[in-house]
Amino acid sequence: AYSYFPYIHSMHFEPDTIYHIYNRGNRQQTIFFNRENYIYFLEKVRKYIAPCSDILCWCLMPNHFHFLVHTNEHSCSVISKSVIPTQIPTENIRLLLSSYTKGIQKQEHFSGNLFQQKTKAKPVTALNGGYALTAFNYIHQNPYNAKLVKKMED
Repeated sequence: AYSYFPYIHSMHFEPDTIYHIYNRGNRQQTIFFNRENYIYFLEKVRKYIAPCSDILCWCLMPNHFHFLVHTNEHSCSVISKSVIPTQIPTENIRLLLSSYTKGIQKQEHFSGNLFQQKTKAKPVTALNGGYALTAFNYIHQNPYNAKLVKKMED
């Protein structure tokens, strides 16, 4: 009954930290089947991720996504109504992925997982060897390196 809920319970967010958040399709399957799917996903990002963190950059690929986000004091709060203590970004990522999955399941007529079970949220602050800039460049270069676009500007 809960097969469309990605396991993200292991994520822990600290305030004033940059995180590289990413996940891909289960068994590396496609997660975006048409242009409208990308737009639908971004609408959910606007609803669930933008209110709780600053989105520094993002990339949606046919079978995976990347976000570089900056958290603040409020975004790392624990949801008081939750039975299991859960931080706002963790719950909002769960809501984003589960609600998107429900829409794609209906569109594509399937059941089961769309995403891999564990969404990653890797801290990439300057204390982590300057990986934030590396992640920023990697995310922007992803479509070019995958030959989905001919120029980096695209």
